[in-house]
Amino acid sequence: IYQDPHVENPRFKLHYGDLTDSLNITKIIQMCKPDEIYNLGAMSHVKVSFDIPEYVGQVDALGTLRILEAVRLLGFEKKTKIYQASTSELYGGMSENKNKKGFYDENSSFYPRSPYGVAKIYAYWITKNYREAYEMFACNGILFNHESPRRGETFVTKKIVSGLCKIAKSGNGKLYLGNLYSKRDWGHAEDYVEAMWKMLQQQKPSDYVIATGKQYSVKYFIKLVCKELGLKLSWKGKGLNEKAYLNKKNIISIDKRYFRPTEVDTLLGDYTKAKKILKWTPK
Repeated sequence: IYQDPHVENPRFKLHYGDLTDSLNITKIIQMCKPDEIYNLGAMSHVKVSFDIPEYVGQVDALGTLRILEAVRLLGFEKKTKIYQASTSELYGGMSENKNKKGFYDENSSFYPRSPYGVAKIYAYWITKNYREAYEMFACNGILFNHESPRRGETFVTKKIVSGLCKIAKSGNGKLYLGNLYSKRDWGHAEDYVEAMWKMLQQQKPSDYVIATGKQYSVKYFIKLVCKELGLKLSWKGKGLNEKAYLNKKNIISIDKRYFRPTEVDTLLGDYTKAKKILKWTPK
């Protein structure tokens, strides 16, 4: 349930902080003495990470280090369990990285294809290093794409849903998209948060892939949204000239600005380990 941060709630307190500010992070952890920390903070828009790579490194990579080091320096390594939000972008969509079943799992090699992925790979390994060096209970959750109604407007799923809803309602508007044929393993944020929590309830810390084991293209996602809204689209053209029409009116076009400098064409996860150890499956 969404709680207005300006409304007093005895179970919920906000503290001002920033992952680029180590003193602030240390002060908050010292004050709260947390049993569990879930580091979900990041600049998480992959396309934007190409525009601000230094900032992404400061937040996504070194921000994780600052949390781990604060817990260590405060002597909380035996008390505080840490969840680090890792990402399927570590794999980079390279076919040779997959397991024999054609999926990515905890043993697949990494090949990040964006500043975001590169920063997250540092966060992944520094979490693992602190776990082994200082016997900290720290886990990496390698989460594949997960969505909810609260997804930001600049992410392709919410962009498509919001855009097509507006077009369905008003009859006006146009969507500009990038690679329609990128395939992603999409799950629901509510399921994935449950998996995060389960990781920190285990006897021993470990790293887990969280996914659905199913994938769909961006174009198929559009088809599902249109079915939900009762819109019948017709497609014409190929490549950058591919367009979608509604009642002979062009409502979707391709814009090369939305292509990444290095594309990740396909991501598909294998959550066998999470199913076996965490007793978790996507609902």
